[in-house]
Amino acid sequence: MAVNNPYIWGTGRRKTSTARVRIKPGTGKFLINGKEFEQFFCTNDTRRSAQRPLVVTETRNNYDIAVTVDGGGITGQAGAVSLGIARALVRENQNFDRLLRDNGLLTRDSREVERKKYGRHKARRSTQFSKR
Repeated sequence: MAVNNPYIWGTGRRKTSTARVRIKPGTGKFLINGKEFEQFFCTNDTRRSAQRPLVVTETRNNYDIAVTVDGGGITGQAGAVSLGIARALVRENQNFDRLLRDNGLLTRDSREVERKKYGRHKARRSTQFSKR
């Protein structure tokens, strides 16, 4: 029993952020958590980062995109959205795989924040040394 679902899903993660991306052929409408793209990402760096898969594949106005993103900060959320869009585009069209992979957009950035250790100020920062 096949369900007639027009959406293609992709999941992206970066730092502690998770983005669930749905794309479907359309006119270029881009919603993130119910807000417009420009309203959600205020800085040019985060906008550029989140849109990069669409710019590389030259499909900016070919898909309607709906994203649910949570956790982390703005930079991590932009990276998660980027990875989710890239994965969804590859599921839609296999020809995009090599292009996105060559630009490093299908590789998950696995860096996470190191936990704080007891007896230290931060993860690695120790107390100031005192001679006397």
